[in-house]
Amino acid sequence: MTGPDAPDPDLLHPLLPSPVQEVRDDRFTRHGVRLLLKRDDLIHPDLIGNKWRKLVPNLTEAAGRPVLTFGGAYSNHLRATAAAGRLLGLTTVGVVRGQELSDRPLNPSLARCVADGMRLHFVDRSTYRRKADPETLAAVLRAAGAEDAYVVPEGGSNSLAVHGCRALGEELHGRAAVVALACGTGGTLAGLAAGLTPVQRVLGFPVLRGGFLTADIRALQEQAFGGPRGDWRLDDRFHFGGYARTSPELDAFAADFETRHGLPVERLYVAKMLFGLLALAQEGAFARGTAVAAVITGRPFPERAGDGPHTTDRTSGPGPRADSPEGPSGQAP
Repeated sequence: MTGPDAPDPDLLHPLLPSPVQEVRDDRFTRHGVRLLLKRDDLIHPDLIGNKWRKLVPNLTEAAGRPVLTFGGAYSNHLRATAAAGRLLGLTTVGVVRGQELSDRPLNPSLARCVADGMRLHFVDRSTYRRKADPETLAAVLRAAGAEDAYVVPEGGSNSLAVHGCRALGEELHGRAAVVALACGTGGTLAGLAAGLTPVQRVLGFPVLRGGFLTADIRALQEQAFGGPRGDWRLDDRFHFGGYARTSPELDAFAADFETRHGLPVERLYVAKMLFGLLALAQEGAFARGTAVAAVITGRPFPERAGDGPHTTDRTSGPGPRADSPEGPSGQAP
């Protein structure tokens, strides 16, 4: 239940519904595909894209209590939660994977969290893997001095977040036959698919290797709606080795897309989705005349000249374990 102290995110003046922009790209048009960009990166300068859609229902449910959540050392989700705390006057605690990081200088991502008022609590990797266990979670909350906190899961994906992302699908009614999305923990796709009409379908591009995301999305839809919703599928070919991994080919593609369309392309999610869409168009996966809407969920971080404030991570590094949305350096969605 929400209470009288629940923050009002509408006071932050989000740009909703986010704009839909058609771009002319001859690499798509020669295959008869219309490319639309669903600019969720423009919702709010600090709470970008699916972070707004997933966090706001949870922050409302927190009803003014401290908010504790989890992430790796470069977590987009931690940065968004910290920014939300600053903007809405909420206490935030970030549980960071990797006890060894507590004695090191903060990287730019964690430094941003601290600057936005988040208190960091570092845990060893074994404890982090067991964070969903009730006894382990209770011990983490005690150690962090946050036993009264409202807990948001890693990546922000729970049933409330899924319901929040349903509006993304509703905003795309009648705009495109196919909606494309890069996926980390699966919560955005679970809600998006539920919000579309029966004649629309979702194409998800996991940025993690391991092939476990289908089961996770089904479980999230079961929790949120009591069963499967929407027409969706995943294409696992475009993770480029796993979370936080890029390649010269992907970088060149993203840079070219930026030049063509004036859109700063975040590499860890958005670039992989756009690359995958082009590959599918070249394979003839879409009937001629198909309109495809690509959801732009984030922007590069650290910010570059002209990209705007508080944007999304671009760090590259080793790929993740198959059972975790984090890279070895602690990066997480």
